[in-house]
Amino acid sequence: MHHSLDQELERAVLVGVITQEQNETQVEEYLEELAFLAETAGAETVKRFTQKLEKPHPKTFVGTGKLQEIVDFVTRENIGMIIFDDELTPSQTRNIENSFKDTKVLDRSKLILDIFAKRARTAAAKTQVELAQYEYLLPRLTRMWTHLSRQKGGIGMRGPGETEIETDRRIIRDKIALLKTKLAKIDKQKATQRKGREQMIRAALVGYTNVGKSTLMNLLSKSDVFAENKLFATLDTTVRKIVVSNLPFLLTDTVGFIRKLPHHLVDSFKSTLDEVREADVLLHVVDISHPQFEEQIETVNQTLQDLGAKDKPTIMIFNKVDAFTYVKKDEDDLTPETKENMSLEDLKQTFMAKENYPAIFISAQERINYEELREMLYDQIHALHLKIYPHKFLY
Repeated sequence: MHHSLDQELERAVLVGVITQEQNETQVEEYLEELAFLAETAGAETVKRFTQKLEKPHPKTFVGTGKLQEIVDFVTRENIGMIIFDDELTPSQTRNIENSFKDTKVLDRSKLILDIFAKRARTAAAKTQVELAQYEYLLPRLTRMWTHLSRQKGGIGMRGPGETEIETDRRIIRDKIALLKTKLAKIDKQKATQRKGREQMIRAALVGYTNVGKSTLMNLLSKSDVFAENKLFATLDTTVRKIVVSNLPFLLTDTVGFIRKLPHHLVDSFKSTLDEVREADVLLHVVDISHPQFEEQIETVNQTLQDLGAKDKPTIMIFNKVDAFTYVKKDEDDLTPETKENMSLEDLKQTFMAKENYPAIFISAQERINYEELREMLYDQIHALHLKIYPHKFLY
């Protein structure tokens, strides 16, 4: 991938394992996503390594032979970073680090945390990221001096016979407790703000990361929400008042969902997703041009279920129809229809039939079907409004 900032980009190799849990196609897809995450963080992927194993090696994630192959490549090509597609245990990280001299060893969780840290804007998002970082760090403290106790002045901090590592652990635990208190306070303030909002239907945009939620938000609210072709372009919840044909409602843009999201991240981002739990209706945006869009829908539905928001009224918005490609089969080809060679019309039929939700196919970028989307939003939100606020007069 050519970049004008070649000299500034860190170079990385990616590592994934093919197991009973994840087949070859899935692993390739995960590594594709990992490369995109790496690019978002400012790294260029030079090579990908995969290995077939029954389950990841408990000591080194990949087998020793494969690890040596990676070490040789990294040394020869002078690579600065190696990223593993699954969360490494503290001992795996240690063992792998011992095999590499000057190469940074990251796992998917650490990489996502790094992007989150870069993208956080508001006090709430920054606090959540910091909390997740400490929770990630705590079990991974090795006997190296982590300089944390120096912040508290080291002297007088160590009890009799306590090692520096225990001091560090205690300091981190204190920090975690402190951040949790801070977050609870922020959550309370947010809840008060939400209560203060007028009696309006609340809609939340949900979807896999990078499906075009922010672009759609821009279009509907004619505002300039940060939208770019990177994963996690937005971490902070944006709420806008939208008016469709004299019908006002509140629309929230939320952080993109992603597969294999580190569990402590889900916990610390619960309050970012409070807007989802409190919404009256969900607008589930799907990138129809993505080869794995059905799996992405599944990931989002799973996350919604974890949040207890799976049964909310939902509108499926299939976005990026302008980028959808259709490979037409030869007449005499006897292979069954697959998603790849179904036309958009076929897909519409399947989804309209399959989902119990209203569905619409649009392109936010090209404004395709935009008026139809507005009409659909009006009908759905108007009906909900009458149900939830029957006494509130609507124009």
